Amino acid sequence: MLGILSTVYQPIYSVYLNGELIGYSKNKSGLQKRINEYMDSGDGENIEFVDIEQLPQYKLCLLKRDAKANDDEIFNTIKEKGINYYTYYAIVENGEEKLYIANLEDAQNVLNQLKEKNSQNKDNISIEQKYETKLNNFVTSDEAVASLYKENKVKKSTKVASSVTARGSEKISTSTKISDAAPNLGISLIQPVSGKLTSRYGERSSIRSSAHTGLDIANSKGTPIKAAASGTVVFSGTKGSYGKMVIISHGNGVQTYYGHCSSLEVSVGQTVSQGQVIAKMGSTGNSTGSHLHLEIRVNGSSVNPQKYLY
Repeated sequence: MLGILSTVYQPIYSVYLNGELIGYSKNKSGLQKRINEYMDSGDGENIEFVDIEQLPQYKLCLLKRDAKANDDEIFNTIKEKGINYYTYYAIVENGEEKLYIANLEDAQNVLNQLKEKNSQNKDNISIEQKYETKLNNFVTSDEAVASLYKENKVKKSTKVASSVTARGSEKISTSTKISDAAPNLGISLIQPVSGKLTSRYGERSSIRSSAHTGLDIANSKGTPIKAAASGTVVFSGTKGSYGKMVIISHGNGVQTYYGHCSSLEVSVGQTVSQGQVIAKMGSTGNSTGSHLHLEIRVNGSSVNPQKYLY
């Protein structure tokens, strides 16, 4: 009997999306790998990743041997449900987005040319990385320079120190030394945000002068940032290259830093619980796009957050 069944029927996967049958696949792992790779990078220019909210479900069944798999049709159906997230770069002047460039190299070239030409506004121009579901119109770096350049009639400029809106009494360390140590923190941590890891601990980059003392996790502006553990807010304000930042003390010399925020939701001296929203994601300070800069410091020294999170 089994022999007869095997000659008439074949094992195959029924593929469902939101409970609806969309086809059959003989290679479940191959199809899912194809979908995962598409989500990671998409299939077009400037696509950073593709968000597909509902993934397919698979059920093994027996169908007649003449039943055909339709992996390509299934894949295309799932693609249609995806939302493309594009990455590109805005040239920002005094906080206002002026022009859009397709890649970081060309965007940095704009800043370099404006500095070489001693443009009057060179110190007010910055780069912001964008994560959006729609593309803007791009210009070339030469077009951007021609549009932004302003003749410099003032020879001397005054450097304005970054302001601090609120400060606690506990020592705030900005040491750039990094360590491979992973001490026992004595607390459990949760991820303060979800998103894409864009810069890891210890990495070096053209936009910073020293090794990276934390993790960068990118997501859209305004994404809520949660306290990784309960503690007391010891800093809530603006601090140099960190931009708007919250620092929480968790006792025993352990602190967590949350930098580049767009807004701050807590004040110095406030007690916060694990998971409480303390800020909103942004791109303030030395930043090229909306993301959270997360640090863990023990007695003022930075440690690798990935030893504990992500």
